[in-house]
This record gives sequence, C-alpha cells and structure tokens, in this order.
Amino acid sequence: MAKAKTEVEVVEKAAEEAVESKPVKGVAKLEEEGDIAADYLEALLDIADLDGDIDIDVENDRASLAIVGGKLNHLVGRDGEVLDAIQELTRLAVQTATGDRSRLMLDIDNFRANRRKELTKLANEMAEEAKTTGSSIKLAPMNAFERKIIHDTIQELGLSSESDGEDPNRYVVIYPA
Repeated sequence: MAKAKTEVEVVEKAAEEAVESKPVKGVAKLEEEGDIAADYLEALLDIADLDGDIDIDVENDRASLAIVGGKLNHLVGRDGEVLDAIQELTRLAVQTATGDRSRLMLDIDNFRANRRKELTKLANEMAEEAKTTGSSIKLAPMNAFERKIIHDTIQELGLSSESDGEDPNRYVVIYPA
C-alpha cells in the first residue's frame, strides 16, 4: 500500500511541476477560494446597497465568479478599470484568508464574457490578415486578460503570437504561419 501511495505522490508532483512550475490547486481548494470571494463580494454589495447575484465556478484551474443582475455598470467602469480593482481587492481578501495567492477571475455584468467574444473575433480576423499578407500584425495595447485571450485564440488557429512592450502599453504581435 505504501508503494502505491508513493507512486501517486510522484505522479502528482510531476504534474504540478509540468504546469509552468506553479502547483495546480485542487478543485476543492478553488471552490474554497470561490466561497471566500463570494462572501467578500456579498459584503461589498451590501455595504454599497447594490443588488446582484454571485455565480461561482471553477474554470481553467482558477476560481471564477460573476456578479449578475441589478444595475452594475458603474462597478465595471471605463474599460473595466473598476472591475479590475474589485478583482484585485477580492484576490487580496482570499489571500488573507487562505495564505495563498489567488488567480481568481471576476466578471461583472458580463463585461469579461462580452470582451472575450470581441477579442476572439478580433484574433480570428487578424490571424486571417496575417495569413493573407504574410506579415506580422501588431495589436493595440491590452491588459493581461485580453492578451491571454488573443494568445489562446491564435494558438488554436495554428499561428504564433507574443507579447511585447511594457505595461500599461504591452501589446500582442501575431505572426503568420
């Protein structure tokens, strides 16, 4: 029995090291993060006297929360700036409670979901342009969330891309095949 347990531990350790040298959190740990984040966000909504329902999920090895319902546009802000700030505060609340850094994603009023659709469409269009012209395409500066969507879409299309520049002016360059 000890041998089987050791083999499982070795396999689990190798799997953790294979993912960018960052351990993948278990689903139970991510669900705990989601619960802590939801409690924090509920308290925040109560303080601000705002209505909204909180949906909790786990996707792409991270806790994912969405605040839906009510009038929440002002919690998104211009280009998602307020949303980004609330997400960081929520991550800090989770880190304080668990002692571990959180990578949770927060969406409010479907801002990120809609932005994901827009960026996927943009990536498809720019990939086609790169293929047609044979030239690399430089996109406008984007935040990390937006760049990741572009990179993931470009990779799925069989092309390559990389980020260049310094924040807040970091951008994606798409290369033809």
